Amino acid sequence: MKLLSVNVGKPRPNPWKGLGATGIDKRPVDGPVTVTAPGPKGTGAVGLDGDRAYDVKHHGGSDQAVYAYAREDLDGWETEFNRPLHNGVFGENLTTTGLDVNAALIGERWHIGPDVVLEVSCPRIPCATFQGWLERDGWIKRFTEAALPGAYLRVLTPGAIRPGDPVEIGHRPDHDVTIALAFRALTREPALLPGLLAADALPEEIKLLIRRRATA
Repeated sequence: MKLLSVNVGKPRPNPWKGLGATGIDKRPVDGPVTVTAPGPKGTGAVGLDGDRAYDVKHHGGSDQAVYAYAREDLDGWETEFNRPLHNGVFGENLTTTGLDVNAALIGERWHIGPDVVLEVSCPRIPCATFQGWLERDGWIKRFTEAALPGAYLRVLTPGAIRPGDPVEIGHRPDHDVTIALAFRALTREPALLPGLLAADALPEEIKLLIRRRATA
């Protein structure tokens, strides 16, 4: 298991949400990239040096500091798209290989390279920017059906990462709430939502949403 690439965003216009820019256009970089915890959502800060989020209401902050997607899943989408998909094209900061990102448990910890420790926090939920960027009508629905969302991670131990760094799974919590399960619960299968609370590392805003729906 290793990082195939580390990807940092280039700002692009965002006509799909009526915002001035988007950071979804992530491109691989060669050298080491510093990773730090960005703090609360709302400023646009993210985990990788040189990157940022522009839709500050929905992206960025410590619970969405780093986004990872598996090269194996991108390869599957390449076949469906019938065109090449470069590392970073889904807006992911980390393109991994040998790692089943969607089977990762909420709260699972990834040790990357000599220093960095990241913790799996929640799945990516698709939005209009994602669909517009890929120029795929119906993409939000198709991505949701596939339930291969990739994982957001928070930064527990900062440091530098680089392409080729090994990824080792450290702590694995004692529950069965995977990224794929959480995604299904948050999108198409709300009956699964109460079971997500077994994952203590789930972001507080998602826990609040679940409890609010339970009392509605």
